[in-house]
Amino acid sequence: MIHVLLIDDHPIVRAGCRRLLEEREDVRVTEGKTAAEAVQLAAQHRPDVIILDLNLPDGSGFDVLRNLSALQPAVPVLVFSMYEDPAFVARALEAGAKGYVSKNDDPEMLFVAIERVLKHEIHLGHKVAEKLALQKLGGGGSKGHLLSPREREVLALLSEGKTLSEIAAALGVSYRTVANACAQLKDKLKVRSIAGLVRYALQEPEVMPLPSRPTRSV
Repeated sequence: MIHVLLIDDHPIVRAGCRRLLEEREDVRVTEGKTAAEAVQLAAQHRPDVIILDLNLPDGSGFDVLRNLSALQPAVPVLVFSMYEDPAFVARALEAGAKGYVSKNDDPEMLFVAIERVLKHEIHLGHKVAEKLALQKLGGGGSKGHLLSPREREVLALLSEGKTLSEIAAALGVSYRTVANACAQLKDKLKVRSIAGLVRYALQEPEVMPLPSRPTRSV
C-alpha cells in the first residue's frame, strides 16, 4: 500500500487528485490544505510520498519543502503546481523536491512521477523539463553582486509574495524605506516592475540571504 499525503488549498483539486489516485487499489490518500498541516500530517502519518502545491495560504511552499526535507529526508516530496516557470522548478529542486509535475500535464503523469520518486529518482514533467533545459541553454549572468544586504532581504521577501507593507513590518523599517529599496533594485537589475523583481529573485535564488533572512511571520 502506497500512502500519499496530498497538500493543496483548492478543494476541487484535492478531490480530483484523490479520485484519480485511489483508482489504484494500492494507494491511500491523506489530505491537507495548509503549510502547517503539511508538516503536522507528515509527522503524524509518515506517508510514503508527499504531493505538495507551492501556493499555500499560510506560508511559503519553499519553506515547507525545506522543513519536510530536514525532518523526513527519506520521504520524497513531489511538487504539483500550476507554475511552469523554470525558476520555480529550479528553486523547488534546490529546496528538496524530488519531482515536479505541472497541473497542465496529463493526469497519468502523477502515477509515473510517484513511481519514479519512490525509486529514488528525480522526475520532471515533460513541459517543465523542456523549459528548464531551454533556460540553461540560454545562459545569462547574475547581478547579485550589485545588491546590498538590505536589498537582498527585500528581494527575498518579495519572492515569497509579501507586500511592501508586510516587508516593512517583517524588517522593522518604514514603508518608505522598503519602497526606496525596491526603486533601487529596479534600477540596478534593469527591471520595470515589482513583478519583474519577483521573477529575477526566483531565477537567481543565490542572491537571497536564506540563512540569515528574518523569519518573523507577518
